[in-house]
Amino acid sequence: MGERNFSYLKEIQNELRDKKTISTEFGETLSWEYLCYVRENQISWNVPTSILYGENDNLTSFEIINKFAEKINADLTVMNGGEHWFHTAEQVKFLDNWLTKFI
Repeated sequence: MGERNFSYLKEIQNELRDKKTISTEFGETLSWEYLCYVRENQISWNVPTSILYGENDNLTSFEIINKFAEKINADLTVMNGGEHWFHTAEQVKFLDNWLTKFI
């Protein structure tokens, strides 16, 4: 993740801390309270897990999801051109195929 991205994340985090909530362009609301809760209540994961990640995810960097997948020993599949929300016909088809493989 480049230095520019870290700067952007820091700005967003500061804005979230100051405003307490931020509405996103994709209809979700980010919450400072929830972010603090997640940070203070780390999970202990001990079940087989597979993660599907979109290459163009605008919420979670590859470095973060990869580190999480390694930490919990999960399978990580990356869809080239995929986004955080799988919504196009191509993305939904990829998701369906991935679900068939892992469920």
